[in-house]
Amino acid sequence: MFEISNLNVFYGVIHALKDVSLTVQEGEIVTLIGSNGAGKTTTLRAISGITPAKSGEIRFLGQNIEKVKATKIVKMGISHVPEGRRIFPDMSVLENLQMGAYLRRDREGIREDMEKIYARFPILKDRQKQMAGTLSGGEQQMLAIGRALMARPKLLLLDEPSMGLSPIFVQEIFKIIKDINETGTTVMLVEQNARMALSIAHRAYILENGAITMEGDADQLANSDEVRRAYLGG
Repeated sequence: MFEISNLNVFYGVIHALKDVSLTVQEGEIVTLIGSNGAGKTTTLRAISGITPAKSGEIRFLGQNIEKVKATKIVKMGISHVPEGRRIFPDMSVLENLQMGAYLRRDREGIREDMEKIYARFPILKDRQKQMAGTLSGGEQQMLAIGRALMARPKLLLLDEPSMGLSPIFVQEIFKIIKDINETGTTVMLVEQNARMALSIAHRAYILENGAITMEGDADQLANSDEVRRAYLGG
């Protein structure tokens, strides 16, 4: 479904991604874990067309997309929930969700998808007229995910969805991610909480200093002594 080959990204003279290669098969949750500054967010930004690649290939459904504009990438079926959620704080919950469908013209489909979002996140329906900036952190994360789903993505990119959330909300967000995947959406997950990420993922990649250093089944990496020492506190 999706493949990165020898991807290189620079910020000025800083070599942020170094020949990164990875694949995501349809129906998987693939997680990318690593320490702060390892290049996880840069990888997602390159996929979604926000940060340009210096070299390498990004292929989605057989098409090269590394030079495609971000809006067209959304149209092709990739939605990105950025680090920090980036909801529109001075717009209502409803308006934020409508923004997720801004490239669509199928009014009936949009209405149906809005109802699906409200069924998945009942708190958003209760607060649809409330300004998004007044929601709690967990509610904002639900809104950010709901907004991304309104684009009907085939591939959902999630950047640090548990950041800043209470333990109860962390459990809920990971349950939601697993449910989204089980209902047909492929997921690529960037997450500092390696233990939780590996618990729901099918496969995983370890990114260190801009380069992939390990890859494999999530269970296999979760039981690796090296991964335990570096990322799982054991």
